[in-house]
Amino acid sequence: MGVFFNVIRPIVSLIPTINEPTKKIGFKEKMMWTGITLLVFLVCSQIPLIGTDIVGNDPFYWMRLVMASNRGTLMELGISPIVTASMVMQLLQGAKIISVDMDNQEESELFEASQKLFGLLMTLGQGIAYIMSGMYGDPSELGFFNCCLILLQLFVAGLIVLLLDELLSNGYGFGSAISLFIATNICESIVWSAFSPLTTNAGTGSQFEGSIINFFHLLITRPDKLGALYDAFFRTEAGNLSNLIATIVVFLTVMYFQGFKVDIPLSSKQGRVESQNYSIRLFYTSNMPIILHSALTSNIFIISQLLFKRFPTNFLINLFGSWSVVSSRGQMYPVGGLCYYLTAPNSIFELVQNPIHGVISIGLTVFMCTIFSREWIKVSGSSSADVKKQLADQRVSIRGFRDGESSVYLLDKYIPIAASFGGMCISLLSVGADLLGAVGSGTGILLAATTISEYANTFQKEWKREMGADFAF
Repeated sequence: MGVFFNVIRPIVSLIPTINEPTKKIGFKEKMMWTGITLLVFLVCSQIPLIGTDIVGNDPFYWMRLVMASNRGTLMELGISPIVTASMVMQLLQGAKIISVDMDNQEESELFEASQKLFGLLMTLGQGIAYIMSGMYGDPSELGFFNCCLILLQLFVAGLIVLLLDELLSNGYGFGSAISLFIATNICESIVWSAFSPLTTNAGTGSQFEGSIINFFHLLITRPDKLGALYDAFFRTEAGNLSNLIATIVVFLTVMYFQGFKVDIPLSSKQGRVESQNYSIRLFYTSNMPIILHSALTSNIFIISQLLFKRFPTNFLINLFGSWSVVSSRGQMYPVGGLCYYLTAPNSIFELVQNPIHGVISIGLTVFMCTIFSREWIKVSGSSSADVKKQLADQRVSIRGFRDGESSVYLLDKYIPIAASFGGMCISLLSVGADLLGAVGSGTGILLAATTISEYANTFQKEWKREMGADFAF
């Protein structure tokens, strides 16, 4: 066992953990625990942080939907620490910097515990950075006690997120808490954009923020019906029907692509007669490439903003990223440096207006998601060799391939291609949604759509198992 595990063993033993269930968890019980997990997240997203003095605009508003974050609440940091910790640890393992034998139960458990430890350290680090940057008011005016109180609240909330994710991952519920929280946050944003009863006034009269409510309101109250239709579909002060339609189109497109798959026929070594297939879907790595891309760019943007705020004239800092308020909402956007080219255009008009920036940023997004997707299968237990082992553990083999090496060769023909091409497609869909002006950003819509589709498939599989199916993939 390596030095790394010997060092962290006494530390990780102090971290609260949720043990795997000792009995089979039924469908209804899993539904209950998934619902409780979602309820805890929603409640924490509404409980304000005590001791803060939040003023001014939100410098990180662009990352909140994707990171399941809500400003000024216990969910201030969202899933950012846990995703960042997981990404770093998996990359360290994949690069062989940390040697882990996943077949060794003790090393596997220690590795998972080390991810939790690093997630808590990331929570502390991000919390301190937020406090020192003045996100909750001037630290000198807040006082040492309030700063410690805010940090404690953020740390406890981060621990809650870790435990909720572990609860679902250990089989008490469905799917992953990370994906569930992201999808919930984005769906909430879409519903609010469509049906918000709040009003706004941009100089053309009072209008509802909700695009659907505003559509009927304008048609009823305005004598100029064509002008009312134009405002309902193309207003820029708040969400419009064009954004909502684009969101629906992206959802349907993702659902359509989710059906692209290759079915490999299986046969049971125990003589079962059921016809089963192992499906390799186009989105083989699901939404992980876009989550990893979002986590990486979000952390880069956070660091860049903090540095730029402190050293706005430093050449190297500006090379890393320079920021300016360039929107009517007073929010900061990158206008130069690496961060500028990591930001995809928000509309077709922006792409046409600055094609060089658009092509470079889109190219970087596609490249990063493709690489993340390709490498993720190596560190997440979904490579061809891992799938062969899983099938062997289920006492199932690929029909016509009794030899393990031959079955790996067959899987190698599909899995790496599905991972790479799927990562590329999912990044292009994300960028396309941004260009169309979908509500909640293209990345957010994509994550919500893939998560909903996965949950639908998971419910179907679990229901079949509950009804007595022997095995399913």
